[in-house]
Amino acid sequence: MVRVIPFEHRHAEGVTRLCAAEGWRSWTNATVAAAFSAPGVVALVAEDRAEVVGAAQLLTDGSVVAYLGLLVVAAHVRGSGIGRGLIDELFKRTGLNRIDLLSEDASAGFYESLPHTTKPGYRLYAGPPGPS
Repeated sequence: MVRVIPFEHRHAEGVTRLCAAEGWRSWTNATVAAAFSAPGVVALVAEDRAEVVGAAQLLTDGSVVAYLGLLVVAAHVRGSGIGRGLIDELFKRTGLNRIDLLSEDASAGFYESLPHTTKPGYRLYAGPPGPS
């Protein structure tokens, strides 16, 4: 049975594994542990029998602004409601009514299945663009 719970440092390796499967090299055990426990972050994991099968990181001021920094679900459980469950739990825990995000093209269908409006977005870099 999958349960959505707050991130703890013991989950860092599982979250890193999910990100590595997506080719997201900037998420290491150290960056996950730091980013998921930073001030202004609400971080959740979906666990199935102690295996991390999903994770979400929301950056927020707690009043108005909320930005989904990361949402990842293991390929073998996609389509089972885990991503939606993580999003629902973020709304529930923050009491906010909107979340902004950028999406990979392959994930657009998932986000379009949720109540939303589409707005243009940009990813800014300090130097030449590189892999995220």
